[in-house]
Amino acid sequence: MPKVKWKGGALIAPLPAVLVTSGTLDDPNVFTVAWTGIINTQPPKTYISVRPSRVSYENIKKYGKFVINLTSAKDVRAVDFCGVRSKRNTDKFKSCGLSVAGGLELTDTPVIESAPLSLECVVTDIISLGTHDMFLADIVATDIDSGLINCEGKLRLDKANLLAYSHGEYFELGKKLGSFGYSVKKKRRNNKIKSYKK
Repeated sequence: MPKVKWKGGALIAPLPAVLVTSGTLDDPNVFTVAWTGIINTQPPKTYISVRPSRVSYENIKKYGKFVINLTSAKDVRAVDFCGVRSKRNTDKFKSCGLSVAGGLELTDTPVIESAPLSLECVVTDIISLGTHDMFLADIVATDIDSGLINCEGKLRLDKANLLAYSHGEYFELGKKLGSFGYSVKKKRRNNKIKSYKK
């Protein structure tokens, strides 16, 4: 089918729908972010883009730390709720039944206990972009649900029922289509010895 031209827009999809925590264990905050991703391998770096009007913006700027908590399908209501409610008038943790503990590295920075994987982050730069400011950060620790690590020590995030966001809608990741490099992987030779009738 022919393509239709629209003006430039924020239409990369799907994106992770994550809960970002900030502040302290005594005064935590949580909000939903879809504008996030990995930007470097060594050192491991990430970003989140945040509107300056958000309570979390001031929290992250003040403490210079935050945690990206990946979410699973069971948390979809909490993810949506934390994206449309503000700490100014709502206790989002209580409303969503979310509990926090200190990070394994940043021990006073809140991590959502039910998250399958949490990235503990330290801000290195803040870049003003327009509607949002981008917080660039080093990932200083990764907290992983031990139930997602198999007996060989491999991380099985495919078992986490991760949540994704696509143009205003939430989806559960599911069907595996391949793994990195599968399209160029050499096929194994069949080393079985053939027997021939004489």
